[in-house]
Parts: sequence; C-alpha cells; structure tokens
Amino acid sequence: MSVARTILPKSKILLKLKVAAYCRISTRADGQQSSLVAQEHYYEDHIKQNPSWIFVGAYSDIGSGTRIKGRSRFNSLLSACKRGKIDMILTKSAHCFARNTVDALKTIRMLRNRNIDIYFEQEDIHSLYESSEFMLSLICARAQEESFSKSEDIKWGLRKSFKNPDSKYYQRICYGYTHDQQGKLIVHEGQAKGVRLIHEMAVSRASLARISLQLEDMGIPSLRGKRTWSKKKTWGKLIHTR
Repeated sequence: MSVARTILPKSKILLKLKVAAYCRISTRADGQQSSLVAQEHYYEDHIKQNPSWIFVGAYSDIGSGTRIKGRSRFNSLLSACKRGKIDMILTKSAHCFARNTVDALKTIRMLRNRNIDIYFEQEDIHSLYESSEFMLSLICARAQEESFSKSEDIKWGLRKSFKNPDSKYYQRICYGYTHDQQGKLIVHEGQAKGVRLIHEMAVSRASLARISLQLEDMGIPSLRGKRTWSKKKTWGKLIHTR
C-alpha cells in the first residue's frame, strides 16, 4: 500500500533559528555560581518555549578579565558560530558579553557578517542593526573603564596590606624574605640568590622549564625546600612580584 506524501515548497517551510545563550560571572563564589546556574536554566527554558527557536546550548565562563582570549567557552561559542551551528545569541547584557571595546566591536562585526544576531537583554539591543553599534561601543567602553578602575583599587589595597605589619599578607610566608624579631620583612640571604637568578633569567625571556633546571643544577632548593622545582606556571608568579 503506497503512502502519499506532500512536499511543501521551500518558500512555505519555516526554518527555526538555532539559538544559544552566553552567561558569565566574575568569581567562583557560591552566590555567583548559583546565579550562573540560574541564568543557564532561565535561558534554556526561555529559548525552548519559543516555537520559532531551537535551543543549541548555554555557554558559560567564570572570570573578571576584560579580554576574551582567556574565556574558553566564549571562544567555543564563536567557533560554533563560524561553523554555522548558531543563528542567534542571547545574553544578559553587553557588560556580560565583553568589557573590552575593541574585542566587543570586532566580535559583533564578525558575527554580523555571518548574519548572526546577538540580543542584549538588559539594553534591549540587537547587534544585527548597524545603528546599535555606537550604543554598544559606549556601554562596553564604560564597562572596560569600570573594570580597570576596580582592578587598580584592588592592587592599591594589596600594596597597602603588604606594608601593614598587622596585615595577613604582611605576615605570610614570602620566598626570598623572612621576618625579624619585630615581625618586619627582611631579605632571606639564603634564598636571595635564587630570587635574583629567577628575575635575571625571566628578564632574558627564559622559559619556566629552563629556569627550573638551572635552579636544580645550582642546588638551590624550591619554595618548599625540595631539590626539584615545579615546571608548572604556578610558581612563575614569583617572577612578576620581584
């Protein structure tokens, strides 16, 4: 028994938009992580409730930096867009999406060239409209300045804390230094040689692995008194604090 099948003309077939969400929080604090989960659930439900949309995922990052280079899920989102997997992106605000003006405009234009829209819910702005670019640039520029100001305030506070003898930062173990009987920081002569070597090799752009091997060859113990130095980047922060 044959079954008749009606094929609709392409002009009458309504193609659904493939819609994704982008969420971001600045820290891993419990309250913020709960907020991130709430955002993800909200967008998933919101997209699935629209009969003209197909939910293709929620991309989420944790980080307070202004640059998008270190945001792995954001870059995965852009990669999916370039592969034609996404037609539209929903996000809470331009501040959440990008706080670096150059990165924001570059990304918006790249997606616009692929006819991919970004809807910024808080500002009620669609990026497909070129008229929205000026407003978005102002919003991102303001967010970038606020982020820079906040970062400088934090750095100032840390510098003051390290100078205050009553501060927990002042009293913490610091490689290359020790505390005298009054609790003040003084140079630890036994470790100073290693600190100077690390600094000199870092200035000459030596890799962490090369610096580690040099320290081991010279018999200089690690931060924890071990003969072997870690080849990871975790101790590399020493280079930038001297």
